[in-house]
Formats: sequence, structure tokens, C-alpha cells
Amino acid sequence: MKPFRCFSSLVLGLVLPFSLIFSARASANDGFVPLFDGKSLAGWSGDPDLWTVEDGMIVGSTESKTLKHNSFLATSKTYKNFVLRLKFKLRNGNSGVQIRSKQHPDYIVRGYQADIAENRYTGILYEEGGRGILADVDQDKIAKAFKRHDWNEYVITCDGPRITQVLNGVTTVDYTEKDPQKGANEGIIALQLHVGPKMKVWFKDIEIRELP
Repeated sequence: MKPFRCFSSLVLGLVLPFSLIFSARASANDGFVPLFDGKSLAGWSGDPDLWTVEDGMIVGSTESKTLKHNSFLATSKTYKNFVLRLKFKLRNGNSGVQIRSKQHPDYIVRGYQADIAENRYTGILYEEGGRGILADVDQDKIAKAFKRHDWNEYVITCDGPRITQVLNGVTTVDYTEKDPQKGANEGIIALQLHVGPKMKVWFKDIEIRELP
């Protein structure tokens, strides 16, 4: 049996590298590019007392600092039409992913937000600093899709006036903006830490594919 085992090991040794190469090429060919390099906050701006990078993840925590208002880690670049995908894990409290938003002083951000929360707000489309809830969710659907204290995936698409949010493969929002005077068609992407109880949230695998 030893020759067979050696042959099997040889085949596995040849196939595995090719599989990895194919997987990497497939990922590159799908048009997504990383917004986070896994090592630093290059390309992002936020309060350094609140945001760090650990083990390939962006970590937001208010354990060491009491917030006077919601605080955000924001991209320096703006985006118009795109598909954004990322993974997040929430320990507690309230967070969110800002899209087509605007940066203000003192790390304040205003605009559309795909909400993340330990209570009923996960999955909704909210306008931070503006109109509030723009699209609510089916609570039973969210309860089945959302993984408390575990990793979740958001896929958020902005294409013209239409915004869709998909949580772990379940569409939570399909919203069409009816007021172009109030709804932005371009802006930054940002991650939220919410005022209130001490909280912590993790983000990873943040990628974007820009659309025409």
C-alpha cells in the first residue's frame, strides 16, 4: 500500500496548489476589490481610541472611551453605484454600515445605513442624522437569518435609486429612493459605533465591486 499512498500524496500535492490558484483567480475575476488590507486602517479615518486592527479584522470598541455621539470609521474615497460585501460580528449594542454617506467633523457621518443591532433593528435601512427608518424588516425573517454573537454577511447593492440589503442570503430591504433631493447618490462608506452602553463589533472581508 505504500506506493499507492505516495501516489495519492503526489496527486494531492499537485492538485491543491492549482485549486488555490483557481480560487484566487475566480475571486479576482468577479470584480471585487478589498477596502481593507487586513493589516492597517489605510484608506480609512476614525477615532484611533475606538478602532483597531486585530488578526485581519477591524475592531470597534467603546470599552475605553465614553461616546458623546455616534462615531464612525469612514473611507476616504466616495462611491456611487456598487455592490459591497462584508462580514460582521456584534458582541452587543448597535452598529451599522453607512453607504453613500457624508463625513462631518469629529468623526460624525450622516446618510444611508444598513443597520446592525442586537435588537429588532438589524437589517433595516436607516438614514443616520436624517429621516430615520426608510425601510423596515420582517422580524420573523430576520430572526431566522441573523446569527447572534457569530459572523454574518451583508451584501449591499446601490444601483441608481435602488438599494438592496441581503443578510446571510436573505433579502431584508429592497428600497427605491423617491426623493432625490434627500437621498444621496454618492458618498463614503463607514462603520458605526453607537453612543450608549459599552459595545464591541468586528468587521472583516470588506470588498466592493463598482457598477457603471
